Amino acid sequence: MDFYTFEQEFDKYLKKTELRLNSIQKENMYKFMNFLLEKNKVMNLTAITDEKEIILKHFIDSIIIQKYIENKYNIVDVGTGAGFPGIPLKIINEENEFLLLDSLSKRINFINEVVEKLNLKNIKAIHSRAEEAGTNNKYREKFDIATSRAVSKLNTLVEYMIPFVKVGGECICLKGPNIISELEESKRAIDVLGGKIKKVEEFLLPESDIARTIVIIEKIAHTPKQYPRKAGTPNNKPL
Repeated sequence: MDFYTFEQEFDKYLKKTELRLNSIQKENMYKFMNFLLEKNKVMNLTAITDEKEIILKHFIDSIIIQKYIENKYNIVDVGTGAGFPGIPLKIINEENEFLLLDSLSKRINFINEVVEKLNLKNIKAIHSRAEEAGTNNKYREKFDIATSRAVSKLNTLVEYMIPFVKVGGECICLKGPNIISELEESKRAIDVLGGKIKKVEEFLLPESDIARTIVIIEKIAHTPKQYPRKAGTPNNKPL
């Protein structure tokens, strides 16, 4: 796909949203897409390899939460994978500081290559499990926003995310459809960890029938020191 076709496809979706990207931001998205596809031939980064689907299901799906992000916010992307939603959000939020976190070193190596190739500033990627980084005073309760996309069930996910967020900050969880049972199962964990559900927004990705849910959790109290628990426990024994 050449850049002109990419831009036309991107703009088709953007017109259905409140999002606006400048030409440099679109060029960086285009470079990111091509590099992702190139690297995906030798390492498993994404199951989505159709260029139009990458635009919608990776890029638009990542930046759809932009309306909740303010300038100067300090953001951590927990379980970033191949850099979603962290890299697309970084591309359109030049002034914000980002920390991208993943437990697989090959993904972090890929992200560092992306950062260098796109000359992105105010962004760092680290190889660590969320349970370990969340107990580190360097990262614990230091962020205005924690994001996460397609990582795990909500009752597990909140133990990964909430410890990173300062009181008054928010977790923005990008989830699929039909999460009523997940919300119910996560109520105790959210309360124990110092959070409160602020908003649940259901919508369709533009020009599609793909359903998404955004769950926003406000941090209203400090997370007790015993959380997050040791690696693997949140997944095996959710609160």
